[in-house]
Amino acid sequence: MQDYHQEKYLYDLIQSTIHAAKMGNPLKQDESGINMSYNFVTNCVGFDATRIVEAWGEMEATIPLEQYVKALTLHELGHAMDREALQQSLERTLEIMEVKKCHSEIELYTNVHLLSVIIEEHEMNLTFEETAWENAKMLNKYTKLVNEVTFELIKNHSLATYKSLYKEDLMIYKQVKEKSLQTV
Repeated sequence: MQDYHQEKYLYDLIQSTIHAAKMGNPLKQDESGINMSYNFVTNCVGFDATRIVEAWGEMEATIPLEQYVKALTLHELGHAMDREALQQSLERTLEIMEVKKCHSEIELYTNVHLLSVIIEEHEMNLTFEETAWENAKMLNKYTKLVNEVTFELIKNHSLATYKSLYKEDLMIYKQVKEKSLQTV
């Protein structure tokens, strides 16, 4: 069952954070399963109220929900500050999506060339995520919305997923590459 009071509270909290950062990005509630997102095509910040609360509950540190939401909002605004770079990556992102669509997971993870495309995607995503967090840090210094220690905990928790998946796939890539060199 939807908690519309919580959804309105989160909407208002995110909107006030966008306003405090002096940014005018539209805000859209969705049910994507992604806690918060930034769509660089529409320049819109999106949020899934249910997933925000779930993701907040996954934090090991006890952090107030308000601080968590404000930090994530600043992060999404950090992506907005990097919109031009995101737009420039669109063509390559679409090419990578096409490669992934045209090959099975087994092919993607056993072919060194295809796996290198997966690694490239991870590296692009990590770069965009790290840049957005750096931009968010600047916004936070300006707005003073989130305690610095809390901000770093949230940032590190958020980046950990991206880094973990990248490291896993990089290890697989190295193994596949080594195996392909042995068969040459």
